[in-house]
Amino acid sequence: MEQAVLEGAVGQALGHSQMSLTSLLLGADWVVKTVMLILVVASVWCWAIIFDKTLRFRRLQKRANKFEDEFWSGGSLEELYDRIGQQPTDPMTAVFSAAMREWRRSSARGLVYSETGRSSLRDRLERVMQVTVAREIERLERYMMFLASVGSTAPFIGLFGTVWGVMNSFLAIGATKQTSLAVVAPGIAEALFATALGLVAAIPAVVAYNKLSNDLGRYAGRMETFAGEFIAILSRQIEETG
Repeated sequence: MEQAVLEGAVGQALGHSQMSLTSLLLGADWVVKTVMLILVVASVWCWAIIFDKTLRFRRLQKRANKFEDEFWSGGSLEELYDRIGQQPTDPMTAVFSAAMREWRRSSARGLVYSETGRSSLRDRLERVMQVTVAREIERLERYMMFLASVGSTAPFIGLFGTVWGVMNSFLAIGATKQTSLAVVAPGIAEALFATALGLVAAIPAVVAYNKLSNDLGRYAGRMETFAGEFIAILSRQIEETG
């Protein structure tokens, strides 16, 4: 009886060793399957974020170039604001619209004709643009922390699957009293595949996070530079009005 059980266990192990990768995954322990599923979902979601952010930053740079060409063309800022309207399409125009909106409101109330009003208007314009820049950057940073989290945790999640698979291999050795490769191969294969999936999820996430963070930093610096230049222009107009 014991011999039959032993032969059956060894035969099952040999069968697993000859399976394809798909069959091996389907026959894996449920804990290892869960780990693999988590890593696959995380990897797919990371790539979706990477493609979305990459295309979005490219569009924003093109729109910023177009807007700055119009802004520095020497045309009327009032006409430019009327063309942009109340719904700007990108962060750069959002900063411009927020400042122009506050400028028009203050001008309508006659605040530019008194020293106290001009001083408070300059402060409000600066705060409005700072708040708008911060809000737009926060929107652009959405889902970036997910990339960072996957990049830092995916290898450890894969390592957990590795440890579990190795543990299953030792349990198979204890159950069959055999130390041959046919007995330990299925658990080791599951363990190595979990490790590979962890790296597959983590490496692109880390690389993309660094690249996108650099792109975001450059764009944020561009917005802050524009806000500083714009507040200087408005300050000159306030002084000329006074």
